[in-house]
Amino acid sequence: MEMSRILTGASILITFTLLVSSVSAHNITKILAANPEFSTFNHYLTTTHLAEEINRRETITVCAVDNAGMSELLSKQLSIFAIKNVLSLHILLDYFGAKKLHQITNGTALAATMFQATGSAPGSSGFVNITDLKAGKVGFGAEDNDGTLDASFVKSVKEIPYNISVIQISKILPSPIAEAPTPGPAEVNLTALMSKQGCKVFADLLVSSGAYATFQATADGGLTIFCPMDDPMKAFQPKYDNLTDDGKIALLTFHGLPTYNSMQMLKSSNGVVNTLATDGGKNYQFTVQNDGESVTLKTKAVTAKITGKLIDEEPLAVYTINKVLLPKELFKKALAPTPAPAPAPGKAADSPKGDKDENLAPEPMSPDGEPADQAADDNGSVRSSGGRWVSVVLGVWLAAYLL
Repeated sequence: MEMSRILTGASILITFTLLVSSVSAHNITKILAANPEFSTFNHYLTTTHLAEEINRRETITVCAVDNAGMSELLSKQLSIFAIKNVLSLHILLDYFGAKKLHQITNGTALAATMFQATGSAPGSSGFVNITDLKAGKVGFGAEDNDGTLDASFVKSVKEIPYNISVIQISKILPSPIAEAPTPGPAEVNLTALMSKQGCKVFADLLVSSGAYATFQATADGGLTIFCPMDDPMKAFQPKYDNLTDDGKIALLTFHGLPTYNSMQMLKSSNGVVNTLATDGGKNYQFTVQNDGESVTLKTKAVTAKITGKLIDEEPLAVYTINKVLLPKELFKKALAPTPAPAPAPGKAADSPKGDKDENLAPEPMSPDGEPADQAADDNGSVRSSGGRWVSVVLGVWLAAYLL
């Protein structure tokens, strides 16, 4: 009887653990990486930042085309912004697995796409017509292409009902609207913008250090800048002056992300992020966290808060922050625990409660004078408290069950 209870409890625990571990976000890049015939399509999803948008969605269908189909698209020599529009037309904002494609109500459906969601597609041009044809075939066509079903369903690549479906279609969907010449982002003088909005010290340091070139080179493909206001930058100036030239560039580029992030994106995708200073591995990273409408940026040495927005027009976003971001790679001494002071003479180890705190080491302080953040590990990654608490709760429950 006792052994039966143990086995039953263990079975429930294992089942629950598997259910918890199965609830995870999809990753379109990894899904397509397992299929080399979609390597070009996968590359351009990453280059246009559509992969990040796909991964943020909870219900999505990706209509992938193979390398030959992508070669046909690339031969048109479209700008990267027009290519993004075309590929956006191949991302449906609904779940269409192989079974559903053959069970479409009334045989046809008009599916909204990510291109339509951008607001750049006038009228119904951002929709795709899906029609269940005879002999088990399914046709696809851009709505602004006179209703022509140019492509057909080839196979299912990956289905996670009802989260993501990745299917292959025979060719790229022609769309005059999506392929129309698309202007690049307006030329923005970043230093002038920051200088006029209270971030002149940071802007001047970008120019004098040479780090500004890195920001400029990234802007067209997607860039997010967190700009410390003048007061915290002035207070930090003596520490900045003590850095080496390479250290100064690393610190400044630590304030930029090589991707576009709207405020809503920052709120919905908390976690560790790479910066312009990251050079492979897990160096020069920080953690984005939100508490309601407030968004904070955490390193091991400091926690800064986003206080305002200078510009948010894809592919560029610039926000102001109330503190200088300090990477652990440059400020390790500030993160080292302070040794506990020796016990005062004549005091026993079991001194009264009122004396206990005298033997505790003070909390490490950041260069800005606030407690160092200890939530990240030595590689800059955040330890997940959610999984730890699930384990604790399950352990307590199982122990109670077995008693």
